[in-house]
Amino acid sequence: MTAVDYHEQQPTVLVLDFGAQYAQLIARRVREARVYSEIVPFDISAEEIARRKPAALILSGGPASVYAEGAPRMDARIFDLDVPTLGFCYGMQLMALELGGTVPRTDIGEYGFAELEVVAPGCRLLEDVPERSQVWMSHRDSVGEAPDGFTVTARTATTAVAAMEHVERGLFATQFHPEVAHTEFGQEIIKRFLHDVAGIPPVWTMVNIIDETVAAVREQVGEGRVICGLSGGVDSSVVAAMLHRAIGDQLTCVFVDHGMLRQNEAAEVVRVFRDQFHVDLVHVDAEERYLALLAGVTDPEEKRRIIGEEFWRVFFEEAEKLEGVRWLAQGTLYPDVIESGSKTAAKIKSHHNLIPFPEGVHFDLIEPLKALFKDEVRAVGAELGLPDEIVHRQPFPGPGLAVRIIGEITHEKLELLRAADAIVREEIAAWDRDREVWQYFAVLPDIRSVGVMGDERTYGHPIIVRAVSSADAMTADWARLPHDLLARISNRVINEVDGINRVAYDITSKPPGTIEWE
Repeated sequence: MTAVDYHEQQPTVLVLDFGAQYAQLIARRVREARVYSEIVPFDISAEEIARRKPAALILSGGPASVYAEGAPRMDARIFDLDVPTLGFCYGMQLMALELGGTVPRTDIGEYGFAELEVVAPGCRLLEDVPERSQVWMSHRDSVGEAPDGFTVTARTATTAVAAMEHVERGLFATQFHPEVAHTEFGQEIIKRFLHDVAGIPPVWTMVNIIDETVAAVREQVGEGRVICGLSGGVDSSVVAAMLHRAIGDQLTCVFVDHGMLRQNEAAEVVRVFRDQFHVDLVHVDAEERYLALLAGVTDPEEKRRIIGEEFWRVFFEEAEKLEGVRWLAQGTLYPDVIESGSKTAAKIKSHHNLIPFPEGVHFDLIEPLKALFKDEVRAVGAELGLPDEIVHRQPFPGPGLAVRIIGEITHEKLELLRAADAIVREEIAAWDRDREVWQYFAVLPDIRSVGVMGDERTYGHPIIVRAVSSADAMTADWARLPHDLLARISNRVINEVDGINRVAYDITSKPPGTIEWE
């Protein structure tokens, strides 16, 4: 953003990221306690911390040993800023080293569950934790002696200093990970640090987010006009609803319908945004245009390239027809920002929202969701009045059904897959445990199969049902759907979708497979 920081008025907790796999989880846990958080690089300066005036700091864990060459170190002057600070694992070890404690080299690690014993009853951070509880450890180095002025507050069978605190300086640390679900009272510890120790009120709510963002967008945009590419997905839908609340008719949404959405989705997008929200919506039916470009193309990456490039080509053709548009809105989320600029984590991907502006075309970007995680975006969408089928829409690739049709894309294949996929989704959605499944859909492979229907031999298409359980899509396991549910899906698909004569169920996990087929 160029004009304002959407959340500069919020009490903010800064999470210093030392390369931890749990850094984002720490930020999420803080937000679950209704306090705004941001992840910042480990080498942020004391001057920058002082300028930002955070309400508290959390030092993340990290994969390195404090003795490893090139191990991340922080600006030790931060400990003198009188900002309440909580360190986890590697963060605790750095706190100890910088303040005069010891972290002896050891060959004895501690990984997984451990029993925590509170040894200082009435201590500030662990006051609400029972004398013995279960915690999650993941370390080899550990603190041998706490720095002067610190009280050792907990231990485990192999870690003499499992928690320590210096109440007068507002410094606290745990060798275990309170942010993970395996730590029995982890969220209570985080809440106690935020609310009781640091004195931060729990004011980070969806209504608060919406009100702040709406006010900031109005200030940023002024009398200007904004264009938004609307796909019908969660992120773009919430951006559109948020911007419409903020600037009304100054917003124009362009919905490029490439013809590869699921059954009734295009009509639903138009109904919600044109009829319910009364957004100025340009609906471009581009299916025939896409099919012509995709004719004969079977390579999945080539399909993706063609669909992605053509989307922006169509979008900018429509944008050029509009007058006075200065801003382009997009659905960048906080994980996208982190992945694009982290100093400690490997760069996972190029920024997925980088826009290939045509020569001579430029818009200033507006990213009203860039401080939010996905679950927060869904909650904001519900608060804005978006229907459940959009807010809780399952992950769906940008190229749509094109990556679920193996081989060449044709109108006939799209119609077959749309019809079969609708039955799969309808039946699983009616199951009383459907929310346990991360994603479910149908795939149309590039083969034919022999079948018998009535007294006739058929030579039709099979479909493959894919349903997976996952927490974050990084790994996934195939969902154990009941046999009677699979039987209903098979019977309905074969009976109701002319041209499909066989149904198979994919029982491959990720890894070695992927969730999508292409």
